[in-house]
Amino acid sequence: MTPDQAQWFADAFGKLVDNIDTAVLGKKPQLRLVLTALFSGGHILLEDVPGTGKTVLAKALANTIQGTNSRIQFTPDLLPSDVTGVTIWDQAKGRFVFHPGPIFASVVLADEINRASPKTQSALLEVMEEGAVTVDGESHGVGTPFMVIATQNPIEQSGTYTLPEAQLDRFLMKTSLGYPDHDIAVSLLMDSGNRARASKVTSIIASDAIATMAALTSEVHADEAVMDYISRLATATRDDKDSALGVSMRGALALARAVRTWAIADGRTYVIPDDVTDLAVAVLAHRIVVDPEAEFAGVTAAQIVERALATVTPPASRGANALA
Repeated sequence: MTPDQAQWFADAFGKLVDNIDTAVLGKKPQLRLVLTALFSGGHILLEDVPGTGKTVLAKALANTIQGTNSRIQFTPDLLPSDVTGVTIWDQAKGRFVFHPGPIFASVVLADEINRASPKTQSALLEVMEEGAVTVDGESHGVGTPFMVIATQNPIEQSGTYTLPEAQLDRFLMKTSLGYPDHDIAVSLLMDSGNRARASKVTSIIASDAIATMAALTSEVHADEAVMDYISRLATATRDDKDSALGVSMRGALALARAVRTWAIADGRTYVIPDDVTDLAVAVLAHRIVVDPEAEFAGVTAAQIVERALATVTPPASRGANALA
């Protein structure tokens, strides 16, 4: 990768963030995480109370990349076929015809995913990992770009099903939008008559270009010392006294992919240790199972990751591409 390519990516990335920010005001750090997940080929889990702009985010992102958008409201009676689609007998054609479900979109908002039964939740596993669904023995690709933005309400737990570790591991990152600050809240209230804020977001990049940008991220240089740092962080979460289950190899690989995107989004052709520390909590914390006694005492998965960052010594930079 050349410095010019990295700068082009960074400029395009910044414009995408600014464009979505016209609808989701004051959340640029979170928008950078969402776009990092998109270009890393991953999905994102938002844990937020209702009314923080999650649906607006999904629509604004889809409009920005000239893609399609769908929203699936997860409920206890939702069936897997309601997500993936079904095959129906077409009498005129004399054969079964597949009717795609709402999962066939560029950006899919899986709203309150923890309200659906485990059977329906598992319908997302294959498509999130493979980019395809299998219905009646036939595989159907969802195309590219493809991203699932799932949400869950951290407050209301009545009638919910906790996401299993295997499914949480499929999400590249977990974050939250949160409430806007005072100035942004006032701006939104002044513009309260605008109820279609996301619909007014215009496309600034063709969906085909997303694949080109995503391919560039794999060319970002990551020194072996940085990969060693990621591996030692993952091991530290597994060895932590308050951890019942630490970060898996899939989690370490996810962080290795994400830091490359984070680096090129900053205009660099190489990864630095700060990229790892910037993303460690968002990428790793939701993959950790806290020991029940420690959790009762108030220990969180994010604290375990932060302890790992504090105890594992990062490699020291020695110039542009060399790390030790």
